[in-house]
Amino acid sequence: MYGSDHDDPDPYEQPGHEYVELIGGALDGQLVDVTHWTPAERATGAMLITNNGAYGAGGRAEYEARPGEPGRWDWVGDTP
Repeated sequence: MYGSDHDDPDPYEQPGHEYVELIGGALDGQLVDVTHWTPAERATGAMLITNNGAYGAGGRAEYEARPGEPGRWDWVGDTP
């Protein structure tokens, strides 16, 4: 799950946390913990580092909030 530490012994959804699901792209199906994000930050989406995108290690996958579905972000594309 994106948003948890790589060595987290319990990397799944945590009670009391809020998540968005990533749709499409290299991170499809993964969750991002947005518990401490403001509503404006959630509405903006994010550029997330991934080794699995079109640009390999250090590349980023861009996701934006899906209109009408605040719990889902759609893939926009990859950047170096």
